[in-house]
Amino acid sequence: MTAALLDAPRARRRTRRPERLLTQNSDLREHNIWNWTIPALATRLPDGRVVKTCPSAGVCAQACYARNGTYNFPGVIKRHQQNLAYVLDDPAGWQRQMATELAHSRHRGGWIRIHDAGDFLSDRYLSMWLRLIAFRPAVNFYAYTKEVSRFRRLVEPAPPRNFRWVFSYGGTEDHLIRPTDRVADVFPDEAAILSAGYHSQERSDLLAVLGPAPVGIPANNIPQFRRRMAGRTFREWQAERDAKRAARTR
Repeated sequence: MTAALLDAPRARRRTRRPERLLTQNSDLREHNIWNWTIPALATRLPDGRVVKTCPSAGVCAQACYARNGTYNFPGVIKRHQQNLAYVLDDPAGWQRQMATELAHSRHRGGWIRIHDAGDFLSDRYLSMWLRLIAFRPAVNFYAYTKEVSRFRRLVEPAPPRNFRWVFSYGGTEDHLIRPTDRVADVFPDEAAILSAGYHSQERSDLLAVLGPAPVGIPANNIPQFRRRMAGRTFREWQAERDAKRAARTR
């Protein structure tokens, strides 16, 4: 079963609802950012369903911080899977609970990062977020995404004023990114970011959407990920992958 089934009617499954949907870590708390998370890339839910949560993931899947370290703790996996199951099985209930949380005074004027892991896995799911964003104009929202074509169709024609996004390189839709788009690329280190004329968001994640562009993200210091990147940016790595695939089909 894939994420596309979110757009199809189904019998209601019994879903355990998380007590709170929005969370914070120490880095985000400093800047009054709250976060919503689902599993990264893909997951098998306890009932056996397999859901692809990052449909347009490319080389990023081979160096994804959200598939490493604390993200692999059993309790973290369980929480993220509960979030996803809630969205899939009771979308109306999830929207009501999220709208209620967003109404709290702590979020007024603050920021919500949609997805510390995962992406906008279907048209319906993105549309639910767009309704929530419009319903809570006093709250600011932002996201990194590789779902370029989905955003072209559903967001760009009438973008909410309180929603900002950045297309992040390393996905199968990199070729759809335009020179005028706000973009982010992952670099081996800060020196490589400056050398390329990009602007680092290391001081605050909000710089990805509020600071100067294009945006550079320093790679996580994870040895196996650095070996796979081999000194390349995600954009360069994905371009190499795409060129090899194109050569095989000629």
